[in-house]
Amino acid sequence: MTRKNRVTVRVWGDFACFTRPEMKVERVSYPIMTPSAARGILEAIFWEPQMCYLIDQIAVIKKGNWLSFRRNEVSSVISINEAKSWMQGTRPVKFVEAGGGASDAAQRNMLALADVEYLITAEVCLTRRANPPRDNLGKYLSEIERRAKRGKCFHRPALGCREFAADFDWVDSRDVGNHRLADWAHDELGLILYDVFDDELRRSASDENPHVRPQASFFRATVKDAVMQCHPTSVADRIVRSQV
Repeated sequence: MTRKNRVTVRVWGDFACFTRPEMKVERVSYPIMTPSAARGILEAIFWEPQMCYLIDQIAVIKKGNWLSFRRNEVSSVISINEAKSWMQGTRPVKFVEAGGGASDAAQRNMLALADVEYLITAEVCLTRRANPPRDNLGKYLSEIERRAKRGKCFHRPALGCREFAADFDWVDSRDVGNHRLADWAHDELGLILYDVFDDELRRSASDENPHVRPQASFFRATVKDAVMQCHPTSVADRIVRSQV
């Protein structure tokens, strides 16, 4: 992978929860941001169907502290058909109540991270939907840099859960090594979520075949000197595809 098609963004926030899927009821965070969450942050800043991100590495500036608390979560959902019937006036509107003691709410424990900060480095690739020379890496790299520097985003990036908003800033490639990373020498984290969409399918999506079916994959993550390498080519032998 060449340096010219990489981007690095610094993200930080007061709280984060990168939920472990094996916890069925209570939310428990992984100790580090997942590649899937990192991709979601970059796509919140800028994304078009003609390009995609491959997360190269996640560097940890602040590991964060474990924090446990209880919160209300909504247990009911509103379907599209219900919303249409309300708009047409054929059925009365039923609100979702999320307050304490409400019938639609469920109080659950959460084990989250407090005060985290990361450097996300990703490779920007073109998909089969790209139409060169109109669609080219230079155009997308410039747009990503411009938006990140100005703090612009399509929707507010989040650190795992939508209510845990993430702040972000552009990092020039020459300044990546100037950030002081956390004291995290070496750690085998075991299986953590890699992504819910296959990177090869995302790159091969075309106008004729635009839909990418979700398929969760996990990988055996290792942190070395506060950096988790996670580019698909470097962790291919450690990725486990879900059969569900």
